[in-house]
Amino acid sequence: MKIIETLKNVWRIEELRNRIMVTLGLLLVYRFGAQIVLPGIDASKLAEFAGNFDSGGIGGLLNAFTGGAFANASVFALGIMPYISASIVVQLMQIAVPYLQKLQKEGESGRRKINQITRWLTIAICLVQAPSYLAGLPAMGVPTEAFVLGQTPMFYISSVIILVTGTIFAMWLGEKITDKGVGNGISILIMVGIIATLPQSFTQEFISRVTESNGGPLMILVELVIWFIIIIAAVMLVMAVRKIPVQYARRTASGGFEKNIFGARQFIPLKVNASGVMPIIFAQAIMFIPSGLASLFSENDMAQSIQANFSDIFGLWYNLVFALLIMVFTYFYTAITVPTNKMADDLKRSGGFIPGVKPGSQTAEYLDTIMSRITLPGSIFLAILAIFPAIVVKVIGIQAGWALFYGGTSLLIMVGVAIDTVDQVNSYLLNRQYDGLMKSGKKRKAVI
Repeated sequence: MKIIETLKNVWRIEELRNRIMVTLGLLLVYRFGAQIVLPGIDASKLAEFAGNFDSGGIGGLLNAFTGGAFANASVFALGIMPYISASIVVQLMQIAVPYLQKLQKEGESGRRKINQITRWLTIAICLVQAPSYLAGLPAMGVPTEAFVLGQTPMFYISSVIILVTGTIFAMWLGEKITDKGVGNGISILIMVGIIATLPQSFTQEFISRVTESNGGPLMILVELVIWFIIIIAAVMLVMAVRKIPVQYARRTASGGFEKNIFGARQFIPLKVNASGVMPIIFAQAIMFIPSGLASLFSENDMAQSIQANFSDIFGLWYNLVFALLIMVFTYFYTAITVPTNKMADDLKRSGGFIPGVKPGSQTAEYLDTIMSRITLPGSIFLAILAIFPAIVVKVIGIQAGWALFYGGTSLLIMVGVAIDTVDQVNSYLLNRQYDGLMKSGKKRKAVI
């Protein structure tokens, strides 16, 4: 089979083989750490606490991102999410802070400084999140007897230090995977955490359908078919691009002699979903606000109604507002991450132009118009994918934990990371004259 032959080709390349082994080894360390419970907490008393996250909700989503470490009260309970939050904040600050804009233009040295700022901000976020997590454990279902030495100041201080260290260590593992392994390390850690909860969620759904005579194996088959269709749709959204033709009036090629190339044509690929999963992350952060504010006025009938509607992540009003916010943030994030003016300037300096469009400001306006047009269907498609878990819960009756894999951040992260990793493996294979993982044809002669 073609896939078996391709895997053999992957194993033949020593550098790629070593990178894969390093990646798997570091991921094993991360998964092992997710099972280590914080000192001072009795792991045998956490069954009820862990069970509270099986019904989905925001807690289930956080637990999925940390690979179950959140529900295990693990040393990796905060996971890599503080680093993600810090990265988003720094990225947004680059728009308004001149110092960060200057660093961004300094190349590699500037990127190193920005990374250092991101790391320090990660520690600051952890110092806020860690005490909040520890203080919220009793409210989330951890019994008092689970705290072996009591909830003393010493317990809080030591646990905060351990949680912050756990996040920093997870961040280090991600950076090492990026440098020494395959793919983007931070994204792979998140993906592995999400995948780690998939077997348990599917098992619970299977047991519910079979043992409770709730559709039986046939309904499981229908659910799997729908799931694969959604995965294909997510792949199409991630990979969809609009190719803008670019023509170079005169270019010089050198290969022992010089010649002029007239009419060389290339393309500028503009992604339909240039913002990735960021609009969903931003929208979810905003969706916490209404219920949080309403909880302060719990005696008011309207506040109670708002809290009830915005606490149900599978409810109608929650998902309606959620979808609208995703569409708004898709436009916002695309506008700040796709520099059409810089693209037009770079194109002009390289002697290229878009046929029928004048170089310079008109090219920037043209690219901006195209981005606005293709972002609309992209934002609508992204919003539908984001609220699809609620659709399958209400229409098909899928359990909440399993429904989280039918769309939203979890599915898009898994699809995006898988595509990026396959692309990197393909580059190694093609550089050694092997066919890639996603390319058909006969194997060419190897050059190791």
